[in-house]
Amino acid sequence: MKVAVVDIQGKDTGRKVELSPDVFGIEPNNHAIYLDVKSHLANKRQGTHKAKERGEIKGSTRKIKKQKGTGTARAGSIKNPLFRGGGRVFGPRVRDYSQKVNKKVKRLARKSALTLKAQEKSIIVLEDLKMDSPKTSAYIAILKSLGIDSKKSLVVLAEPNNNVYLSSRNLSKSEAITSSELSTYKIVNANSLVISESSVGEIVTILNKA
Repeated sequence: MKVAVVDIQGKDTGRKVELSPDVFGIEPNNHAIYLDVKSHLANKRQGTHKAKERGEIKGSTRKIKKQKGTGTARAGSIKNPLFRGGGRVFGPRVRDYSQKVNKKVKRLARKSALTLKAQEKSIIVLEDLKMDSPKTSAYIAILKSLGIDSKKSLVVLAEPNNNVYLSSRNLSKSEAITSSELSTYKIVNANSLVISESSVGEIVTILNKA
């Protein structure tokens, strides 16, 4: 599958890049995508939530009223969960939500996600993006020329570029990353995938590792 390379003005440069069928043209595995995205979201959870149960509440342990003859239910402690200020029944505890996904499944998931984007024609190959200084307005102008300023976009660079990163950092609908930071969640979450010309080969190399 060949894709035309465009410049920052959105115009065709006359060059074309071959998208490897081993990465951008496989049979998509939706279950692998599901597992990788679920793992990514689970690993982002801090798991620091905690509620005090009746054994952890400060308070007297004396019996607050006699056992019988009150006409109400018996109560042995002010820390009873039924009372205001008492402990919580089966409250959340600190835990680790992280989930493990095998490397081969992660690789398959990323290939599947890239294949789906290629089938949807949501991949734009951009000539290597360079910015002399961080400027959000210039970055937005590039997105407008590509026709994706109103969509969620993911810009994939071959190597870290601090100016591009700083220019995109303040935007909620666009993110700039390097090819080594590419994840299934970020691919699926974006409406348009903008890949720099030199990073296409790097993505293929990374995802075809044994």
